[in-house]
Amino acid sequence: MFYAYVLESLSDSKYHYKGSCQDLRLRLLQHNGGKTKSNKAFAPFKVLHHEVFETRLEAVATEKYWKTAAGRRYLQRLITTGSVVPWIPSQTSQSDEASEFPTL
Repeated sequence: MFYAYVLESLSDSKYHYKGSCQDLRLRLLQHNGGKTKSNKAFAPFKVLHHEVFETRLEAVATEKYWKTAAGRRYLQRLITTGSVVPWIPSQTSQSDEASEFPTL
């Protein structure tokens, strides 16, 4: 599975980072650990919204769309209407592939 995700800074709620990855749990740990230079100053983060895809191509295309003016408006509508899909770490083991969410 591949993910397109939107992070929200816990230190500045107006700062959002959009990205894509294969392991959302690991990617969040990298962002919160200061391993991403572009947003290191805004750490720590929470996953505000995510979408799951079968292919990397779909996830990257969604990430790119979210970075356009239309995509930002779309995300803003999701945020203001409460329709975002927050990432909630499950308590299942990482080997449980049936779970939609990766473990933390």
